[in-house]
Formats: sequence, structure tokens, C-alpha cells
Amino acid sequence: MRAEGMLPVEKADGPARRPRRRATEIDSAVLQAAIEELTERGYGGFTMDRVAARAGTNKTVIYRRWPSRTALAFAAYKQMVGRPQSPPDTGELRSDVLELLRSTAARMSSSAGTEILRGLMMDARSDPGLLAGIRDELAEGEPGVMLAILARAVARGEARQEALVPRIATLPIALLRNEYLMGGTAPISDQALIEIIDQVFLPLVRPR
Repeated sequence: MRAEGMLPVEKADGPARRPRRRATEIDSAVLQAAIEELTERGYGGFTMDRVAARAGTNKTVIYRRWPSRTALAFAAYKQMVGRPQSPPDTGELRSDVLELLRSTAARMSSSAGTEILRGLMMDARSDPGLLAGIRDELAEGEPGVMLAILARAVARGEARQEALVPRIATLPIALLRNEYLMGGTAPISDQALIEIIDQVFLPLVRPR
């Protein structure tokens, strides 16, 4: 009970507290900050400190979700370049594979992706799990995408049932990856893609 004549005590004014963000909101903010940092500074200038400051959080929170600078950069890279949601379906094996290789080559050779991806590949050599993830990303979800394309070709009679195995199905992507890694900064030519398909892949999978 308040003593008679005493005035009520008011709470001192102070800065409004920022609402607590949910984990999904923090993850989204961190990824967006990472994308912006990669776009503005490239992989060489990418740091966890800058990402944390831009996202309005701290490095400890980021490391709980992404254990290393490379892991975070890879997560941001995947959002930057995107990839098809389903395999090409043109009705013909050759054109399906060519469309897939063209889209993959465009992603690999984009100005945003080239410097970032090469830096990721170098840094991920000490992390087998992360390196495998980067290789799978280059292959656009291998072996699932190419197996789906090849399975439709088998059903149409364009390819042998015996060819429907991951090692054979993913060969075009593996050759494209090698072309990219060995080709320096030059874009992958359409002729190189056609040669991979016509000279190597189709002769291997066609009915005999």
C-alpha cells in the first residue's frame, strides 16, 4: 500500500529493446548478409566479422549454424547461383543433357560464381564433407538429375538399361567439371559441351 501523499514511481525512460528474433529470421539475415558481402567483396574479402555486423548478430550465433567461413560462403553461394528444380524434359536424351550442361556451365562461369567457387574448392580441401557438397552442387544434385534424364531415355529406347547406373549417368557432369577446373577463367564453350555428349556419352549409353 502506498503511503498517503506519496507519488507513484515511474519507470525511467530508456532505449526501446529490439524484439528477439527467431532462429529462422537470424539464419535468413546471416545468409543475406553473406550474399551481400560476397557480391561486394568477393570470396577473398569475405569475413565472419563483416557478415555478423551486417546481419546484426554475433559470430558465436553464426558458428552454431555454420562451423566455418567456408561453410557459410558455400551456403550463400548456393542461394546466389540457384539451380533448376527439375531435370530438363525435352523428349530427347541428347537435348536433355545439352540443356543441363548449358545451365550448369552458365552457373559455373558466372561472374558471381567463378571467383567464389574456386576459392571454396581451395579452402574445402581440408574438409572432405564440405568438398563433397561443393562437388555435388557443381553436378546439380548428382546423381539424381542425370539418372532421371537417363531413365526416361531408357524408357524411350534411346539408351541401354545397363547404362542406368550412377557412374555412367554422371559422366557428362564429371567431364564438364574437369573442363571448368582445368580451363582457368575462360567460359566453357558450347562446342566442348557438344563433344562431351556426342563423342563420349551417347556412344556409351546407346543401344548396341
